[in-house]
Amino acid sequence: MIWYGLLVAAVAGERVAELVVARRNERWSTARGATVTGEGHYPAMVALHTSLLIACPVEVWLADRPVVPALAWSMSAVLAGAQALRWWCIHTLGPRWNTRVIVVPGLPLVTGGPYRWRRLRHPNYVAVIAEGAALPLIHTAWVTAALFTVLNAALLTVRIRCENRALAAAPAPTATTPSTPTTTTPA
Repeated sequence: MIWYGLLVAAVAGERVAELVVARRNERWSTARGATVTGEGHYPAMVALHTSLLIACPVEVWLADRPVVPALAWSMSAVLAGAQALRWWCIHTLGPRWNTRVIVVPGLPLVTGGPYRWRRLRHPNYVAVIAEGAALPLIHTAWVTAALFTVLNAALLTVRIRCENRALAAAPAPTATTPSTPTTTTPA
């Protein structure tokens, strides 16, 4: 159980690192006239993601969940892949990545990195979905995995609609606009 608590703490530490990056990027974006939208659902998103990190070890401890090696190893691989995808998104979006919905006007959509696949418009959310299932299942916390998946699906429905509206409403790039990566994708 100690190793699992350390794993969850490492994921929590990664979330703190994301928030540091997001705050820095928010300053960059607002200095360029960015607009922030979707603040209504943001507290629910923070609460849900924080609850995941708390519920994983709590369920394991209270329900005395066993480790099933095949499940633990496969879900560890999914978790590692989710983290790699998330940081690929963060790197690709550069200073425009954020946990909030922030759009800098006049910048074109990002078309590199994982955003080059047009059918996968929000690759960061693939990472969130995979992580939300994998992290609890590493130690068979299936109730947490199921609850997070259902609640996250409802939240992402709101979040993706909000983000799509914000991107559609952003002024189009002009010929004088520098072609740096754009769009915001939350964690």
